[in-house]
Amino acid sequence: MLKRMKSDMDVVFEQDPAARTYFEVFLTYSGLHAIWSHRIAHTFYKRKWFFIARVISQISRFLTGIEIHPGAQIGDKFFIDHGMGVVIGETCEIGNNVTIYQGVTLGGTGKEKGKRHPTVKDNALIATGAKVLGAIVIGENSKVGGGSVVLHDVPDNSTVVGIPGRVVVQNGEKVRRDLDHNKLPDPVSDRCNQLETEIRLLTAEIAKLKEGNTNDHHHL
Repeated sequence: MLKRMKSDMDVVFEQDPAARTYFEVFLTYSGLHAIWSHRIAHTFYKRKWFFIARVISQISRFLTGIEIHPGAQIGDKFFIDHGMGVVIGETCEIGNNVTIYQGVTLGGTGKEKGKRHPTVKDNALIATGAKVLGAIVIGENSKVGGGSVVLHDVPDNSTVVGIPGRVVVQNGEKVRRDLDHNKLPDPVSDRCNQLETEIRLLTAEIAKLKEGNTNDHHHL
């Protein structure tokens, strides 16, 4: 258990440049406390001690601001940065080396039974305020941009942004898993820029036509 806890703290040092000492990380990182509490709650959940599991989960939520249902399955090297407002649903499956930021929801879309929450594959990153809803899959090495709402599967090696979420990078340049989750493509802005360019070209064409007509009248 101590080895696992040490490994969890090592992930913090890898991901967060603000981390200084193991003592500080151990005492002050809410994301770490939420993950440790979840492991205990999940152990009780697997043994069908659902009430105790939920009590542990709720105490952890009160202390950390992070709500992880005891039924969620979480892999190794999971990192929650800042974490306030994170919600992870009962049938979520999270792979290894996954990073999520504050305000992320991995939620369901209704009252359906069975698998109703997302599956997040290895090495994925879900940025601040993103909502990933339903029994969908976020592929390996993929990024979900801040504030996005994702309702459909995301392929491996992709970047998704917007409401609803749209894939804007897939199997092109390797998607870097770094902390620059604010520097993501904006398909709406790109489209607006394209339209502005087309309008400028059309305006220039109309000006040329008007000039041609004026010259024709002078000749007459």
